[in-house]
Amino acid sequence: MDVRGTVAAGFEPVRDAFLRNFEQRGERGAAVAVYRDGTKVVDLWAGTRDVDGDAPWAVDTAQVVRSATKGVAAAVPLLLHQRGRLDLDAPVATYWPEFKAAGKERVTVRQLLAHRAGVPVLDRPLSLAEAVDLDTATQAIAAQAPAWEPGTAHGYHAHTFSWLLSGLVHRVTGRTIGRWVAEEVARPLGLDLWIGLPEDEAHRVGRLGPVEEIEPPDSPALRLRPKPAVVAAYQDPESLTRRAFGVIEPKPDENDPVYRAAELPGSAGVATARALARFYASTLGPVDGGPRLFAPATLALARTEESAGPDRVLVVGTRFGLGHMLHGPASPLLGPTSFGHPGRGGSLGFADPDSGVSFGYVTNGMRKTVTADPRAQALIRAVRASLAA
Repeated sequence: MDVRGTVAAGFEPVRDAFLRNFEQRGERGAAVAVYRDGTKVVDLWAGTRDVDGDAPWAVDTAQVVRSATKGVAAAVPLLLHQRGRLDLDAPVATYWPEFKAAGKERVTVRQLLAHRAGVPVLDRPLSLAEAVDLDTATQAIAAQAPAWEPGTAHGYHAHTFSWLLSGLVHRVTGRTIGRWVAEEVARPLGLDLWIGLPEDEAHRVGRLGPVEEIEPPDSPALRLRPKPAVVAAYQDPESLTRRAFGVIEPKPDENDPVYRAAELPGSAGVATARALARFYASTLGPVDGGPRLFAPATLALARTEESAGPDRVLVVGTRFGLGHMLHGPASPLLGPTSFGHPGRGGSLGFADPDSGVSFGYVTNGMRKTVTADPRAQALIRAVRASLAA
């Protein structure tokens, strides 16, 4: 396997782990990037751009990163709060009056971001055309009755997070969230990252493959079988789990240009590994003389726990801050202060304030893992080993 890119002295274990992902874990095409204290120390890519093709992964190849998009999108309300435009403890209906329907009048912005709003499902799933139409989708989520009393529990809003965040940001700023990210985050920071892929960038995006079941013998994570309750939740068509992941029917093709162009901040973002790592590096401090994204108080908010314990959708214990997943058994990151978000099936981005490290990983080989892909975990272990050396 021809691994391309650069690794700073001391971070060679990351290159070794990246290569082993191809040799032992069935990787097809992928990239990984790491920053430390605002300096890029790892920038690697290898394999094929398309999971089912032979064109090589290029220096600028991007991929759909699924729910890793949530980590980028979660920065938007935090930045609006930082600028004094959004009160985290105000009812969502303060900004979005229609949202108070069906018993949601007391749902706060903080609860919405922490997956505590109680609306991970819709009574009627949306078609792709409805899901990508901002007015239709936000009207549906605003009218939806909660599945539990808001604020009393948390459960992963796998797809509905897209419309919750889109509706809120649009009403606060007058801009779609994709446009806001492009103008206020991606462009100033020089990121190859989009929530709503422009047509003129489509040629750079590789094809994702179908979900594969690959169990490398050296992966402790994959030797741990799901608990019966988790298996049952994914098999039961009436469970919150199945319904939360099935709110768009039929299941969209993530290689469809319509899906990639959609401004779905919970699932359809497109990015390079370098962009994810650079984005998170900018939450910690300046990068290459560029602007710092988060003020210290905002960084403290990003890493603060808002939800923890049994997750009513994922049926395991999860930890969330204000839109970001936090380090824990269900989403192992680098350390206790890490915050970020995985994408179901592989991709991952996060920041770790204690070490000054930020991380981005994207792949075209989809796996059944939801929050702890063994390929990403192998790379994290290598980063940890590099820091300890």
